[in-house]
Amino acid sequence: MSNSPSAKDSATTNATPPARPEDEKLPARLLFVYGLQHILTMYAGAVAPALVIGSAAGLANDPASMGILVSGALLVAGIATLIQSVGHRRFGAQMPIVVASSFIPVSAVTALSAGQDGENLPIAFGASLVAGVFALALTPFFGQLIRFFPPIVTGTIITVIGVSLMPVAAGWIVDGATRTLEDGTAVPAAPLSHLGLAGLTLAVILLGSRVLPGIWGRLSILIGLLVGTLVSLPLGMADFSRVGEADIVFDPTSVFYFGAPRFEVAAIVTMCVIMLVVLTEGASHIIAVGEITGSEVNAKRISAGLRADVSGSLIGPIFSATPTSSFAQNIGLLALTKVRSRYVVATGAVILVALGLFPVLGGVMAAIPTPVLGGAGLVLFGSVAASGIKTLAKVDFTDNLNLVLVAASVGVAVIPLAYPTFYTHLPESVELVAHSGIIGAAVVAILLNICFHVIGRGPATEAPARIDHDEIGSAGPGEAKYTDQAGAVYRDGEPEAPKGV
Repeated sequence: MSNSPSAKDSATTNATPPARPEDEKLPARLLFVYGLQHILTMYAGAVAPALVIGSAAGLANDPASMGILVSGALLVAGIATLIQSVGHRRFGAQMPIVVASSFIPVSAVTALSAGQDGENLPIAFGASLVAGVFALALTPFFGQLIRFFPPIVTGTIITVIGVSLMPVAAGWIVDGATRTLEDGTAVPAAPLSHLGLAGLTLAVILLGSRVLPGIWGRLSILIGLLVGTLVSLPLGMADFSRVGEADIVFDPTSVFYFGAPRFEVAAIVTMCVIMLVVLTEGASHIIAVGEITGSEVNAKRISAGLRADVSGSLIGPIFSATPTSSFAQNIGLLALTKVRSRYVVATGAVILVALGLFPVLGGVMAAIPTPVLGGAGLVLFGSVAASGIKTLAKVDFTDNLNLVLVAASVGVAVIPLAYPTFYTHLPESVELVAHSGIIGAAVVAILLNICFHVIGRGPATEAPARIDHDEIGSAGPGEAKYTDQAGAVYRDGEPEAPKGV
């Protein structure tokens, strides 16, 4: 919407401009329209983690359970977004930031929850809860740690996360089908019908992204899912007969639906490392939003915003939801529309809560054929990897040490993907951590960054680069950007003079 209200031509009801740009109050009609636009922009990314995790937990054919996971993700996203946009000054940045289920922990949570009938989900939720407490404790002084997470580290980790999720998309397309070889061995293989359905979904998403204007282009993933599902109906590949098994309205007795959280040391260590990346990404996004809106951002405000980001890890296990973080897609939407009011995002949060109160919607999502989800997953998960690559593009690779750091980290991450049994001789608790390529990449990247760039290096003398506003609109899910700016704010305690858009 290129004719959106701007700083000079505001749709505000106030006689005088607010002291802070983000405090602008719009008419109710515009609050709803712009708030709905934010939700449509992030909806597919918000529910995708629940679908991935539910499938890994053996719930793909259980609409009632999948409905709980999807509605829980939406409900927690709405609560966390309200905390972020309207919350107390010490808990919430009071900025137009959307918070929802993060892509970053998906691969780790998928590994922790793998099993049948959701039996291992309490382990993932227990690890998420402890990691949330751990992250919350770090927020007051996270600035002292952020220098260990420059773009070369965050970019490498997020690239690995995207690559690690690709087997999930492939598994969706295969959907349990096999082919018998000449020696009688059955191996996983995608039938032509599955390939065709996934390919059609992917083609619709790519075409929509290319030809549809504005917000419709951002909805291309939802459009692809819809078209793929409609085509699958006459082929008998979609079954909505069990949607009625999901509750129509959220039942308060369904809290801790899969059981009380269980706490395992290896799972907790894994999630705590993941939360360090979530915090780094969150700080970067708050800086970016401050630049877009022209808002004052300092270390205290970032700390308050990070507390809202990790709130999903604390309340998520109650509603069967996974850790949350700020969504980069919506930062791009802020830059596109120039609607800076935090009340717009708060209105969107109310819409999310309303959607979360109807698990039957999750049951409908669970009935979408997995090959259709696989076609969309190739784009969703690929965009995470692309976001990491985009962050790495800002790194100076003429320095051979940077090249070695990325190469070693990615190499370690790929080992468990290529050989899932590589670490089976290790003790079980150690194997669980080592089997995560994300943890391996994170550990190697952080340690090599300390050895190559931190030890023996004096304080930085160059000012961080300004945010490139031309690139903000292309931000994708799971993208960690502007880490240098976030680091400067934390280290110095004062931001650069804000620059409006």
